[in-house]
Amino acid sequence: MDVPGGPRLTFRVLGPLQVQGTAGPLRVPPGRQEVILAALLLETNRIVSTSQLVDLIWEDNPPETARTQVQICVSRLRKLLVDADGEVALTTRPPGYVLHTGAGNVDAALFTGLVRRARSLGEGGDREEAVRLLRSAVTLWQGDCLTGLDSGPLANAARQLNEERLAAVELRIRLELELGHHDRLVGELQRLTHEHPLREKLHGQLIQALYWSGRQAEALEAFRTARRYLAEELGLEPGRELRDLEAAILAGELPPPPAPAPPLVRGATASGPEAPDGGPAALDAASPAPIAESIRHETVPHQLPADIADFVADGQRLGTLEKALSGDGRGTVGLAAITGKPGTGKSTLAVHVAHALAETGFPDGQLYCDLRGTTAAPATPVEVLGRFLRALGIPGQLIPESLDERAEMYRTRLSTRRVLVVLDDAAGEGQVLPLLPGSRGCAVLVTSRARLTALPGAHRVELDVLDEDRALELLARIVGGDRVAGEAAAAEALVRTVGRLPLALRIVAARLAARPHWTLASMVQRLADERHRLDELAHGEMTMRASLSLTYEGLAPEDGGLLRLLSMAQAPTLPSWLAGALLDDHRPFPSDLMEPLVDVQMLDVAGVEPSGGFRYRFHEIIRVYAREQLAAQHPPDVRRAAFARMAGGWMHLAEEAHRKVYGGDFTVLHGTAPRWRPPSPYADEALADPLAWLDAEQAALCGMVGHAAEEGLHDLSWDLATSLVTLFEVRGHYDLWESTHLTALAAVRKAGNLRGTAAIRASLGSLYMSRNQYDTARQSLNSALDVFQALDEPMGEALCRRDMALIARTNGDDAAALELYRRSLADFGRADDVVGRAIVLTQSAHIHMRQGEIDLAQKQLDEALDIYEGIGYAGGRARTLRRVGQVLLEQGRNDLAVLTFTEVLELCRDSGDVIGEGHLLRDLGHAFAMMGRPDRARDFYDRAVSSREQVMDFSGGALARLDLARLLTDEPGRSRKLLVPAVEVFRERRMTRELAEAERLLGAC
Repeated sequence: MDVPGGPRLTFRVLGPLQVQGTAGPLRVPPGRQEVILAALLLETNRIVSTSQLVDLIWEDNPPETARTQVQICVSRLRKLLVDADGEVALTTRPPGYVLHTGAGNVDAALFTGLVRRARSLGEGGDREEAVRLLRSAVTLWQGDCLTGLDSGPLANAARQLNEERLAAVELRIRLELELGHHDRLVGELQRLTHEHPLREKLHGQLIQALYWSGRQAEALEAFRTARRYLAEELGLEPGRELRDLEAAILAGELPPPPAPAPPLVRGATASGPEAPDGGPAALDAASPAPIAESIRHETVPHQLPADIADFVADGQRLGTLEKALSGDGRGTVGLAAITGKPGTGKSTLAVHVAHALAETGFPDGQLYCDLRGTTAAPATPVEVLGRFLRALGIPGQLIPESLDERAEMYRTRLSTRRVLVVLDDAAGEGQVLPLLPGSRGCAVLVTSRARLTALPGAHRVELDVLDEDRALELLARIVGGDRVAGEAAAAEALVRTVGRLPLALRIVAARLAARPHWTLASMVQRLADERHRLDELAHGEMTMRASLSLTYEGLAPEDGGLLRLLSMAQAPTLPSWLAGALLDDHRPFPSDLMEPLVDVQMLDVAGVEPSGGFRYRFHEIIRVYAREQLAAQHPPDVRRAAFARMAGGWMHLAEEAHRKVYGGDFTVLHGTAPRWRPPSPYADEALADPLAWLDAEQAALCGMVGHAAEEGLHDLSWDLATSLVTLFEVRGHYDLWESTHLTALAAVRKAGNLRGTAAIRASLGSLYMSRNQYDTARQSLNSALDVFQALDEPMGEALCRRDMALIARTNGDDAAALELYRRSLADFGRADDVVGRAIVLTQSAHIHMRQGEIDLAQKQLDEALDIYEGIGYAGGRARTLRRVGQVLLEQGRNDLAVLTFTEVLELCRDSGDVIGEGHLLRDLGHAFAMMGRPDRARDFYDRAVSSREQVMDFSGGALARLDLARLLTDEPGRSRKLLVPAVEVFRERRMTRELAEAERLLGAC
């Protein structure tokens, strides 16, 4: 619903209570102030008495000072809303208070208005529009009304809204059935009847949809299912409507389905006909989306691994963990730790509990990270925080370097959200503490082999072996209940023999499931033959080795060999092509090599790749066991050759990803290490979206840089590190850029590899420039340039001079920059690198534009665009088009500039470039200001402020605030509110020119 000129604050109650201000989410102090604000929002523009508020907070036992405390809370809320510059008024109206705000400012009011309008349209015959409005209304919901708010009386009001939501869904489905859309509604209705089994109207709609879709038997089965639910839960028979529906189907008297309605052709809207391309309406197409719509698009991470179907639950333990994660009523972050020895199911339990709580308890998302605490290289808190911040919508370029700053940004991002954080396999408390949120709305679930006794406030659950009943239940779920019941005594003996350890039990059960002709008694006998090893089964460490050896010894020789070689891989999950590389097998479906290991649970299936291939995962204990066998059975030369093929496969794919991003093998140096080519269909499908592949394989690729260095493959180590800059630069992974390069640098130095050393130093120079560390960057680039000149390496020289020119340009030395650009162009020409040439042309054109040489700048930009369009490099085209827009502004061709900026804005949005989007919004503000359209300019500057500050780019936000303040000289109050925080940012970042202007404008307010 459009809200032209709407208020600056938006409120959400359809889910967790949220307030969105001009600068992002607004934190309402938890407790009494939340309850009061929620009550006022549910009664927007109507009086809520003080007595009602007292009852909502304290119910039957208010203190003597209750009314005074309510007055204090209202006063604080009023100040909070005024400080946020909201067009919202909280006024005193005897006998209580009124929150005055527009209907488009509260999601509940928006929802009610949309449903009311939809009902009217449906009754008037416009079912298509009514359905559209009802769908829009339901999308406003982010969970049950006022999720997480602690007030019994408010919960009753929330239940009423929840009921209205379901009623709106039922109305929309009724209208769609009347439109003849029955075939597309079946799946949705099956889900809804499962979620709300006692709602007879939904069951009736499912029965109709199935019958009209030609599925008569399933329609009758749906009626029987509904009857069973009602009988079991309420002891009642279905109502007359459902019974009549069944009778009509059995008698063949149900009317035929409505014919699908023809699409409604809608002409010009009330705002006028469409404008031709390039007209005023085309310029206005970039206008900001209504605030009521924009609050729907927050980043909600869902990172949990898949739950497992055969999980054996301990109801009491699950309840204890769920209570601990809800904060246990203490008003603090819910914190629980699952500990125990290997193989007891810590991770499985954590993921299961997290899935159970995810939707209702933590609607704002779930973060997950394997902390690798039992490996030689545990994840650092800095690394994990960087990952989590990206998942929460912060661009990599804006994530700070230090642990403290990342932790502060992380806590700020979570302060108004209900997010569950799962930290798997923690090494100790020091790894966990920086990852704890500060908001009581969040919760953290940790697993570890350590006891974590120094983790403050944690509820600890220590896992041991399964009791006999649950062990038998797990065995039955894997091999089949009939099989276990038929050999009850043997089943009991089997679970006792393996010590009731979950992993050991899963392994032997998998062998039985794969061999249905084996009896359980025969498996017990096989285990009994290893009596001495089974004696140690009850004593911890030898338990897993004994159980694993039973499965390992049953493997075919080729499967055992692959298991051993796979243990060299250090990636969190393993793509199927690794099997082909390790065995030098080029079959088109390399997952066929992995599946025999999955059958006996020596490997787990971790997921499906976009290419359709599977990903696999070792249990860490199985990996350790396989490594022992590797050292014993494979000579060093065989291990080295297999590792080189595996590393060469990663290198080939990373190289291909770079080529696909840039349209060719441009702007990068490569080494001479041999590649191994995965099967072409696999590579083509996996790299269909090369940046997505690089993102997904980031951990494996970065790990391979270090692993290759350790194995002496220094040429591949530096080559892979510099190829990954394609990812690091676009996503802002500056910490990974540095760590991989320093690892590779140590390897090439040790090997005396001059070319590799220079390549790494040149790439580090680019990194230091991105961090504004220009002196360090210059030193690194000069050092690399000396070596490249000695080696007569034109590509290396070109890259160094290009970056040195950018440093000179940043420092205001345009003459030096242009000379370096001239020489860089010549170097790129010698290297036959057209993308390098286009980058230099785009950068130097900016200098010519500043110097008033517009024709020359335009000529260079045109050539760069021709290059990018010829090879299909979208990122380069977007950056060059932005410069074209700036040139058009300089020429006074403002309409074309706006259209150009709008095109680039869409490119940024399509690629997820949030920082680029902020730049373009500001560019559009400049354009409309120059066109004498201050209202449009204000809109775009406003959006630029919001866009930059939402991702915590406060310097970018301060610049947009300054732009906006220049246009608001007639509104001194608002200008002051814009400028005060901007001055603080300029002063902190030492932006002296901007600081001087902001202080001047502030003095004039």
